[in-house]
Amino acid sequence: MSKFRKKPVVIDAVQWNGDMYAMIEFSDGSDNFGFVEDRCIIDTLEGQMTAMPGDWVIKGISGEFYPCKPDIFEKTYEPAD
Repeated sequence: MSKFRKKPVVIDAVQWNGDMYAMIEFSDGSDNFGFVEDRCIIDTLEGQMTAMPGDWVIKGISGEFYPCKPDIFEKTYEPAD
């Protein structure tokens, strides 16, 4: 078994506050998003995933989107200059 470390990459992310229009603006109008009540349904590379208000939505290095719970985001990411 070998150990690996994630390469440092800078990502774009927004903490979703439930505002559908803010998410559409963040995604540059991507059709990967649907909205049902207080949920944001995101078509990801792994299938559909749900973001709730307070969750982070990340734009990956290949332009893909995916949600991330706040506690995981805090442990994984830090502000970039």
